[in-house]
Amino acid sequence: MDQSLYDQVGGEPFFTELVERFYDAVAFDELLRPMYPSDLTDAKRHLVLFLVQYWGGPRTYEVERGHPRLRQRHAPFRVTKRARDAWLNAMTGALNASRDVLSDEQYDELLAYFTMAAHQLRNV
Repeated sequence: MDQSLYDQVGGEPFFTELVERFYDAVAFDELLRPMYPSDLTDAKRHLVLFLVQYWGGPRTYEVERGHPRLRQRHAPFRVTKRARDAWLNAMTGALNASRDVLSDEQYDELLAYFTMAAHQLRNV
């Protein structure tokens, strides 16, 4: 049986670090920051749990929050082309900071997912 990407990258600690780096960028982005609550604690936790589940780890996200319904959860926000690009830039920067622990294949798989998700969530 093939090992999940979650297991390949070392589990939850990898995704926690990725999300921390992502939100470090969001915190200083004038376009993205207003889309998030003043306290980022829950947003960070939700993203970690979602990524962990998506990539083959525990299904805690679904247990706590139900089906991800990403488009529905993001519908209240104006996800313009600029917002999409800013989000993807922040996530790509976070991912690039992980290059030393990822194989090229793992990096490409993660980047392809984030790129696809960013494009799908654009709603304006």
